[in-house]
Amino acid sequence: MTDDVQARIQGLVDANPVLLFMKGSPLFPQCGFSSRAVAILNHLGAEFESVDVLQDQGVRQGIKAFSDWPTIPQLYVGGEFVGGSDIMMEMYESGELAQLLGDKGVTAGA
Repeated sequence: MTDDVQARIQGLVDANPVLLFMKGSPLFPQCGFSSRAVAILNHLGAEFESVDVLQDQGVRQGIKAFSDWPTIPQLYVGGEFVGGSDIMMEMYESGELAQLLGDKGVTAGA
């Protein structure tokens, strides 16, 4: 994988307080895990940007190395990797995700 893909991913992560690398778009998720991730963020009122990895093969492979995480979706909050769909669900159910988003000042209600 090339350094420019890694630099591009880092730039996206740095530029967006809440960023979801996903398959498809928030309006048309292309997999159930991405759909669940979007639903969780929407339910929490989080404003977020998304990157459709299906549109960019370099990012699709590069994000897995960037985070050392093998699956999509991947959520970043405040420049830090949070996890994928299962971790998001666990954090959502425990209240940790709302707390994290609130701490970073990125929920709509904040």
